[in-house]
Amino acid sequence: MILVTGGAGYIGSTTARYLIEHGEQVVILDSLVSSNIEDVPCRAIFYKGDIADTVKVSEIVKKHNIEACLHFAAYIEVAESVANPYKYFENNMSKALILFNTLKYNGVLKIVFSSTAAVYGEPKYTPIDENHPLNPVNPYGMSKYLAENILSSFDTAYNMRYVALRYFNACGAWGGSGEKHNPETHLIPLILQVPLGKREKLYINGTDYNTKDGTCIRDYIHVYDLACAHYAALNYLRAGGKSEKINLGTGTGFSIKEVIEVCEKVTGQEINKEIRSRRAGDPAVLIASNKKAKDILGWDITYNNLYDIVKSAYLFHKDN
Repeated sequence: MILVTGGAGYIGSTTARYLIEHGEQVVILDSLVSSNIEDVPCRAIFYKGDIADTVKVSEIVKKHNIEACLHFAAYIEVAESVANPYKYFENNMSKALILFNTLKYNGVLKIVFSSTAAVYGEPKYTPIDENHPLNPVNPYGMSKYLAENILSSFDTAYNMRYVALRYFNACGAWGGSGEKHNPETHLIPLILQVPLGKREKLYINGTDYNTKDGTCIRDYIHVYDLACAHYAALNYLRAGGKSEKINLGTGTGFSIKEVIEVCEKVTGQEINKEIRSRRAGDPAVLIASNKKAKDILGWDITYNNLYDIVKSAYLFHKDN
């Protein structure tokens, strides 16, 4: 069986549902601090708890004969990490260390780790490949960078093999799972809240970046494609693959203004917006090279059109 930590969250629950649809037996561990019990797939076994609870994690591993862990449980908001770095280092690094050690102690030596492009910091070139220097510019990115280094050390010392998947901007909806963060900070759902009457206006954080229209450029990847990649990484480790750090993205970037335009096309409504100053810790451009993911995992993009990605998100939010 497969343990999915953070499996009630946006990406974790989507991946858990994808695993189940592909015949896997899934056990979810989630604290529900920033996720929702209703998002747990009905065919998954669920435990409410903390990843640093060594007794509970050990009991789960033994009871369900856990083969591998897909680790999603983390705090993910850049601005919050700048304001409250302790929260991010404690949860994303220290508790991850405890989880990895508990898994190692109980013989679980295959980990698929949900990492982030934030480990790269301000890019020196784009698209960013896995050889790009690592220089996280915010505590969120640093916490994931340190967790990756823990896994690397565990691989060397204990033969704990892992795939760290560094992905860019997760978005879209699939299988009943979509973004429901509280508070919401991700761009596409924030934009869509305006035409859905849940938000008066969208705030654009900075229009003076060195980009084509002055707003940040990001690589938007559909959550379904992320789920596919996590499953491919699991099967890669099952086949004896060595530890790897792999980017997940489309290789194409869109500015905030371009995303707004697509959202206006999907909804048929003009988005009320207001310009504000830059947000702390935001690089100007983040676009991924996905060549390594294709070569090693045999993975490819299913949702390669921003209109289709936004439409899936809009239909989800409209129904929820």
